[in-house]
Amino acid sequence: MGSPDPFDRIFKAYDVRGRVDTEELDAEIAERIGVGFARVAGAPTVAVGRDCRPSSEQLAAAFREGVMSQGCDVIDLGLAPTEVVYYYSGRHRIPGAVVTASHNPTGYNGLKFCHRGAAPIGSGSGLEQIRDIARSWSGDSRAVSRGRVTRQDALPGYLEHVFGIVDPAGIGELRVAVDGGNGMAGPVVGRLFRQLPSSTLMGLYLEPDGTFPNHPADPLDPDNLTDLARLVREQEADVGVAFDGDADRAVFVDEQGVPLPGSTTTAVIARWFLARRPGARIVHNLICSRSVAEAVRSAGGVPVRTRVGHSFIKAVMAEQDAVFGGEHSGHYYFGDNYGADSATLAMLVLLTVLTGAGVPLSELRRGYEPYAMSGEINTVVTDPTAALRAVESAFAGASLDRLDGLTVDLGDSWFNVRPSNTEPLLRLNAEAPDSASLDDLVDRVRRVIDSS
Repeated sequence: MGSPDPFDRIFKAYDVRGRVDTEELDAEIAERIGVGFARVAGAPTVAVGRDCRPSSEQLAAAFREGVMSQGCDVIDLGLAPTEVVYYYSGRHRIPGAVVTASHNPTGYNGLKFCHRGAAPIGSGSGLEQIRDIARSWSGDSRAVSRGRVTRQDALPGYLEHVFGIVDPAGIGELRVAVDGGNGMAGPVVGRLFRQLPSSTLMGLYLEPDGTFPNHPADPLDPDNLTDLARLVREQEADVGVAFDGDADRAVFVDEQGVPLPGSTTTAVIARWFLARRPGARIVHNLICSRSVAEAVRSAGGVPVRTRVGHSFIKAVMAEQDAVFGGEHSGHYYFGDNYGADSATLAMLVLLTVLTGAGVPLSELRRGYEPYAMSGEINTVVTDPTAALRAVESAFAGASLDRLDGLTVDLGDSWFNVRPSNTEPLLRLNAEAPDSASLDDLVDRVRRVIDSS
């Protein structure tokens, strides 16, 4: 059997991701993807940014070349967080792309895309077409008139935009520790806190360095929060914030250095919006805690449950005219931000809430965490489909739904099992009334998976 098609390997459900240290993703492939993006985007001008990885500049240049070969002009945003590219796409109504591998290690790189207005491009919304064009492009289909490139710094406009959503005057005397992970958050955070004169920034690893010399830029891994938690405790900070590599994901820790689940942050931000927009719709993915929907309803809002993944969340945000959406993974989406995710906006809202709360974050969070959650537990399986069928059979008497993988509702507890899009894994998320019940539930599900 021959090796898998390289384009099938690197095109995932939501974006492009591949190894550059093995040339799985190289300049030639990036140029081909640029051709596919230009044709699918169907616009005279697109915006392109990149992260700080060593390979990103070369890949971005090749990608731009592919775009311009189709007669499409490029606004080069240079080094830019993903959220800034989304903002520029939304503000100027043009498609956008960013060269980044997000939280992956240095040996990886990739691309994220959006249609004009920051509308998502993913599985079912254009990504397959980009792949197919890139795969088949022979190099001879070039436009008569080549596109041009113009350089633009989008960050000042982005900061003006976010402060038009969250009033900086509402953020008081807080001590804020920020771990940029040597990713793209540093340049944004430094300029942002200059407009928050009452707050004190304690920065950690804010210098962009795509080799990630201090720790991987993946804040979902608790090991990567160790330095931030230590800084928070030593400097008596009110809150800590950790960003991922392309700075579109944020994880928060309280003043004791304990991380907040994404569900907690989602519920806190949702209630802030609902206090300003009563009755609004709030989107959450199906592996968020039940407490999210409960917090939304108690604040007079309408919770909307959706599949996991940014392209699905953004599509539902638009369909439902939602004001806010959150994921367990630290991605937060804002209607006022063209439905796109913004870690910066999430941080600003949380700082505003904390300013007015009058209690430490460790106390504030208690009202949003009534249940015990497992977090995501990954199990390597030979046949994910067969394992999923075994779980369904074992829990046949429960309430089942298949919006995304398999969700099993047992009344006072629930769990979801989803196959990975890229690996032979099953991802388990579970919730129960207490830790003992949760441990029993997780053990029961894992025994079924292991025996499948």
